[in-house]
Amino acid sequence: MSEKNRAGERSARERLAEERAREQAAEKRRRTLKVLGISVATLAVVGGIGLAAGNTGSDRGTDGPPPEPIAQGPAGAPATLTVYEDFRCPACAQFETYYKDTIRDLQGEGKLRTEYHLVTIIDDGLGGQGSTRAANAVICAEDAGRFSEYHDLLFEEQPAERTDAFADRETLIGLAARINGLDTEEFRDCVLGETHADRVARTNAAFRDSEYGATPTVLLNGESVYGDPSDPLTVERLRELVEEIAGE
Repeated sequence: MSEKNRAGERSARERLAEERAREQAAEKRRRTLKVLGISVATLAVVGGIGLAAGNTGSDRGTDGPPPEPIAQGPAGAPATLTVYEDFRCPACAQFETYYKDTIRDLQGEGKLRTEYHLVTIIDDGLGGQGSTRAANAVICAEDAGRFSEYHDLLFEEQPAERTDAFADRETLIGLAARINGLDTEEFRDCVLGETHADRVARTNAAFRDSEYGATPTVLLNGESVYGDPSDPLTVERLRELVEEIAGE
């Protein structure tokens, strides 16, 4: 075989190897994220972007049924809002900024109960521990009766998605100091020891196995009310829907 033919054969093998490497990388990316999701309703209202649910990450503590969500509002409310969110998710922060006052008002009026599922898909998709540790810290705040205040504060102070600043447990404790009565020895021990890590992992595993693909996912009495570009959810529309359910 001539040197020219040998060089051509090597070049073909190299091209084939490069193509196989590209295919393997693409398949790895497909396994990492189910969908590259965009929260269309948030785009329409406040310009936010949602992240899709991933299939990677630790399976720590995922045996057994998913835990109960964190519920706020009266148990007998006619309407139930189910929210799946991630503390590293920018679209989730925008959802909370835009809707939280209306949600709290409807809860106070006895019309709405809100059930929060704290998931960690950005840790899964981008790496890091900020979603997991923030979710654990918020459940620690729930133990102390300060869920709403701390939940809202983390979204208000949400760092850039890729910095993973909430992975620093001292940052989470420092934010708790801004809420009256939360920065206690019990809360610190809960945050530092990641007391609720297994609960967080089981919640996230259930979400990854569900039909839902991105955060935030928002359901009203089990029906999706967020993400339809033809009927974007506004605060006025949310109140209208809840009051229809309540018979008003």
